[in-house]
Amino acid sequence: MSDEPVRTNALRAADVPPRTKPSNYPEPFFSRMAGRTKRPLGDLFGLSNFGVNLTTLAPGAMSALLHRHTTQDEFVYVLDGELVLVTDEGETPLKPGDCAGFAKGGIAHHLVNRSGEPATYLEIGDRSPGDSASYPQDDLVAVLQPDRTWAFTHKDGKPY
Repeated sequence: MSDEPVRTNALRAADVPPRTKPSNYPEPFFSRMAGRTKRPLGDLFGLSNFGVNLTTLAPGAMSALLHRHTTQDEFVYVLDGELVLVTDEGETPLKPGDCAGFAKGGIAHHLVNRSGEPATYLEIGDRSPGDSASYPQDDLVAVLQPDRTWAFTHKDGKPY
């Protein structure tokens, strides 16, 4: 059995199985991603320049730790439910039809579901080699490896 995704030309996004591993973060951050479900869509089409995920956040869940990328641009589009965009500049409520974008090296950001219902959005990001992410509220640095996995260290460089 191959780990390569089955490629297709069209599908129903909600029918795509969620990722089996809910987060790549090491503990103690991994458990903070409880309530987040990602369905990787771009891989199913063989996309290599950018990724697309259909992501659902349960009430109280967050999209990621507050972060910013050095080379990756990101874009989110809210499909259903209510979310709060939290940045290092403040907070903005998001409803279906709202979108937000984050240029490389820009503001730190993440989404939080503070409502009592699930919220679903599309997240799109490029796959620039050499990317890294910083986390202003946490002792964490992530560096994208050539095999597209993330290596995590403390801010002082000590590995997790």
